[in-house]
Amino acid sequence: MSAAIKTLDIKLLDRELRVACPEEERGELLDAVAYLDKKMREIRDAGKIASVERIALMAALNITHELLSVKVGRGFDLADFKRRMDRMQAAIDEALAEQDSLF
Repeated sequence: MSAAIKTLDIKLLDRELRVACPEEERGELLDAVAYLDKKMREIRDAGKIASVERIALMAALNITHELLSVKVGRGFDLADFKRRMDRMQAAIDEALAEQDSLF
């Protein structure tokens, strides 16, 4: 069963955007929007960059650096962790489905 894609109006640095998002990922997307907006405001408020496009690029670069620092610096691979969690969830779902057939 595929996820229903809906549009969501968001605001980044006082600019409104409409994005597509699966309904079940709405909360995560809103968290990401809040985080990105915070980072963009920090860069803007530092006063060194005026262009919204440059602010967005610098925020993307900073966030990417944060992610890679977590992955490389501490030996933690977030993508691998998510894959493992997905496999565990599938195994749990399969085991529970087998139990349902017993009753």
